[in-house]
Amino acid sequence: MSSENSFDIVSQLDMQELTNAVQQAEKEISTRFDFKGSKSRIDLDKEELVIVSDDEFKLQNVLDILHSKMAKRGVSLKHLEYGKVEPAASGTVRQKIVLKQGIDQENAKKINTLIRDSKLKVKSQIQGDQIRVSGKSKDDLQKVIQLLKQADLPLELHFVNFR
Repeated sequence: MSSENSFDIVSQLDMQELTNAVQQAEKEISTRFDFKGSKSRIDLDKEELVIVSDDEFKLQNVLDILHSKMAKRGVSLKHLEYGKVEPAASGTVRQKIVLKQGIDQENAKKINTLIRDSKLKVKSQIQGDQIRVSGKSKDDLQKVIQLLKQADLPLELHFVNFR
């Protein structure tokens, strides 16, 4: 048994749950009376969502439906980065939404600073788009997890590989 315990902090998007949420939203859009005859749709790519609708009001309604379906499936809205609403073909409007995954350098530095300022006896190091936190005491590692859950960070964090 090693004397060091550790876990990884990651920010991952569950693509299967997002796909299910998009399909549920599409189904609701196709059955709702206020979208009858509308060109509203949601296209899911690997790294982005494209939402097309007749006008900005209907586009906002499509977004509201998508948000509610994502919330019911446990997919955080913090993974979405909204682009501008732009005109598209045949009088429609389109909005691209980039799907964020991984922890970027700026947020990784913020997380490292939070951990360091907590004065807990742990070490944290950035490893690509995740952060490894290690320490002798499992209690200290649990306190780091609680600290980060309470911090208001602009991304959804998951704690994996707790050893």
